Amino acid sequence: MGNQQIIESINADAIKTDFPRFDIGDTINVHVRIVEGDKERIQVFQGTLISRKGRGIDEMITVRRVVADIGVERTWPINSPLIAQIEVVRRADARRAKLYYLRDRVGKSRRLRDRRRGMKHVEGMKTIG
Repeated sequence: MGNQQIIESINADAIKTDFPRFDIGDTINVHVRIVEGDKERIQVFQGTLISRKGRGIDEMITVRRVVADIGVERTWPINSPLIAQIEVVRRADARRAKLYYLRDRVGKSRRLRDRRRGMKHVEGMKTIG
């Protein structure tokens, strides 16, 4: 067994498998654990998934939302203990792997086309609502 297989077998225990399937362009709710002093609460960050990079235990996501005409992006490791849950709100059709071009868009050109046709037969494609 090679070094890479040994490392992946050790990290397999820490990889979370309870997330739904989500792709680039989807609008997702990320439930984040916030620790303030000795109290802990969960805060929901809803935005468009613009980037996924890495694989396995090192996979990262970048979620972008616009609040009062100011873009806010947050990046998390998917397997972080700070992420309590991820929910898919809306599925969008993206033709690129990274949606960094949305940073320069304003108004209606910021919207992504909805992806509904032909998705009924795919497993794990449920959305909220």
